[in-house]
Amino acid sequence: MSVVTFEKPIQHIGLADWHAKQWQNQQTNNTRRDDAFQLRHESRQLRNETRIRTEWDTYHNNVRLADRVTELDRWRDTIQSCLDRVNSEINALKDEKFSTEREIDALGIPLNVVSECISMRDNRLGAELTYDDADTELKKELCVLEAVKKHLIERCLAAWEKINKLQEVKFKLELDLNDKTEAREIDKDQLTLDKNCANISHKTDPLRIAKGSIPYESWLEHSRYTKLLADSELQDTYKLREALFVIRERSRNDMRAQRDVVDFTLRKRIYETQRARNELEWQQKKMREEMEKVQKEIINLENSIQDKEDAMKLAETRLENRTYRPGFELARDEVECGLKDEVMQLRQTLANILERLNCAKATYNALEDQQLIIDNDLANKCQSLMTDIKCLDMRMRLRTGEFAGPATETDRNIVLTRMEHEIPAS
Repeated sequence: MSVVTFEKPIQHIGLADWHAKQWQNQQTNNTRRDDAFQLRHESRQLRNETRIRTEWDTYHNNVRLADRVTELDRWRDTIQSCLDRVNSEINALKDEKFSTEREIDALGIPLNVVSECISMRDNRLGAELTYDDADTELKKELCVLEAVKKHLIERCLAAWEKINKLQEVKFKLELDLNDKTEAREIDKDQLTLDKNCANISHKTDPLRIAKGSIPYESWLEHSRYTKLLADSELQDTYKLREALFVIRERSRNDMRAQRDVVDFTLRKRIYETQRARNELEWQQKKMREEMEKVQKEIINLENSIQDKEDAMKLAETRLENRTYRPGFELARDEVECGLKDEVMQLRQTLANILERLNCAKATYNALEDQQLIIDNDLANKCQSLMTDIKCLDMRMRLRTGEFAGPATETDRNIVLTRMEHEIPAS
């Protein structure tokens, strides 16, 4: 052979095997392409399904977050409304409490006036120091004032306790409102996040249950309880404010009624004292006139006694001188009998006149003693009259200042209905 050939020292396959090998490769390639197509199809389907599911989950969670923000806004508005009402009621209750305290402070004036009136009327003298209607009504007015002061103090204490409770409710409302505001801001910030934000990252244990977390039902129950607590306290506060206003008006009416009764009894007592004083002055005048007449009569009686003494001296001297008649001339004639009768008559007359003089002097002394009693009684009545007049003048302070009241019935109705802030200024 002119050409030398070389072959690899490996086994050669036949043509049939080559064709078999080609078919096998073709079948394998087709299988691999089919598997790759199936994998690409399933992957695309999985990607689409997961993308859609993720987008819908994100959408639903965004809706949940938006609904939660809306719910928090609604509860925030509710709690804020309750807080505003609580603040308004606290301010209104403080105003009512201040008005009641001012009323209690103002009670010092009528208490002092009544006490001074009782002390002043206790300075009356003699028979004028009596337990009359004015004294009884003054003491009754003192009891009314003490009772009013006690009721107002009790109402003030109740208002103070209610203010403390409202302060506690206010603290709870503010705490709940701040928590809801912070939670709203957090949820609102989460609502603005998306997958393209830069401040997102993987977390260590995102599925853990946060410490202190509560179920939604408990949160809802807590919010409702806070609102109901505020509503209950507000309702009680409104009733308490009305009670404060009512007790003040009722107290003023009671004091005004008792004040009018006391003023009437004082004026009545002044009238009675004036009438008694006028009667005593008339009695004093008549008594003095009678004393002057009796005194003149005593002078006349004394003059009469002196005249009768002179006449008796004359008669006795005549009788004595006639005893010196001489001899038979010393006779008991008619002259002697007449002179003796005259002496006897003059002695009886002098005795009668002297008795009448003593009676006149006794009467004068009795009139003088009665005159002293009348003068003393008249002085006591004048002092009592001035005391009651001073008491009545002193009580004029009760009709000024805090207890003056509205000038007209229209002003009083405006105050009672609290329309002063709604009526435009003229």
